Amino acid sequence: MKPTLLVLAAGMGSRYGGLKQIDPVGPAGETIIDYCLYDAIRAGFGKVVFVIRHDIEKDFKEAVTSKFEGRIAIEYAFQEIDKLPTGFSVPAGRKKPWGTGHAILMAADNIREPFAMINGDDFYGAESFRVVAKYLQTLAPDSNAYAMVGFILRNTLSENGTVARGICQVDASRKLTNVVEMLKIEKAGNAARNIEDPAKPVALTANEYCSMNMWGFTPTLFGHLRDEFPKFLSQFGQQEKSEFLIPSVVNTLVQTGKVTVEVLPTGSSWFGVTYKEDRPTVLASVRALIAKGEYPPKLWT
Repeated sequence: MKPTLLVLAAGMGSRYGGLKQIDPVGPAGETIIDYCLYDAIRAGFGKVVFVIRHDIEKDFKEAVTSKFEGRIAIEYAFQEIDKLPTGFSVPAGRKKPWGTGHAILMAADNIREPFAMINGDDFYGAESFRVVAKYLQTLAPDSNAYAMVGFILRNTLSENGTVARGICQVDASRKLTNVVEMLKIEKAGNAARNIEDPAKPVALTANEYCSMNMWGFTPTLFGHLRDEFPKFLSQFGQQEKSEFLIPSVVNTLVQTGKVTVEVLPTGSSWFGVTYKEDRPTVLASVRALIAKGEYPPKLWT
C-alpha cells in the first residue's frame, strides 16, 4: 500500500504579505511545494491531499497543482473556521484558522491509508521523504505507531535571527517522550541557545532532534483528533488566536500512552519562508541543490 502525502497549505500568509505557497523559488518557476511533490513521488507516495481554503482554490490549482497533474493522484480538502463539532460556533472577531490539528481533521474523508503530513511552505529534502515513506509502508491502517522526522537542530537554524522549534526528547529506542517548545533559538558559535528569558538563556548543543512538522500517521489519528478538538474548544475556543496544533495533540497522546512516535533521523537541511526577507536564502539554497545534481534545473518536463 502506497502512503499518502497530506500537505497543509491553507495558511493565510499574513506575516509574509501574500500567498507564499505559490511564490516561485526555482529557476523554472517551481514553488516549494513542487520540490516536496517531486521528492514524494520519488520516495513512493501514491496520492497527495492538499488542505486549502475555498478562496484560494483557483489560484492554487493554476499555480501549483496544474504542473504535476497526471503524475500522482490529487485530492483537495478545505479548512474553514466554521467547520466545527456540533455545539460549537466561531467566536465574534475570529479570523485565524484553528491550526494544524484542525487542518488535518478536514482531510479525514480523503485518507484511508498511512500518511505523512507536511507544511506547504517548508522545504524538507529528499532524504526526509524517503525515510518517512519507508516507515509508513510497514504500517497497517489501524496502527497507533506514528513517526516524526527528526531534523538536527543545527540544520534548521537561521543566520538572520531567532527561530521557534520543538525540541524533542527521545528514549534509548528513539521513541519520542516529550516535545518542548522553545520560541527564540539562535546560533551560538557551533552550538545554540534559547533566549526567551535573556537573563537565563538555555544552552543547546545544536545536535538535538527538533520537529519541523513532518509527521507519519495512520487514519487512527482522525479519531484521536475528534476526541481532542472539542476539549480544546471548550478550554480555548473563545480566544481569538488560539490554535489546535498537532505537536501539542501528539504530545498529549504520547503522555497518555495512546500512541507511540518513532523519531526518524534525517540529515536533510530544512528551510522555509516565513517573512519576505527569507526568500533570497531559499532561492540560493535551491540553486545550490541543483548545482549538486540533487534536482534537475526544470522539475516538470
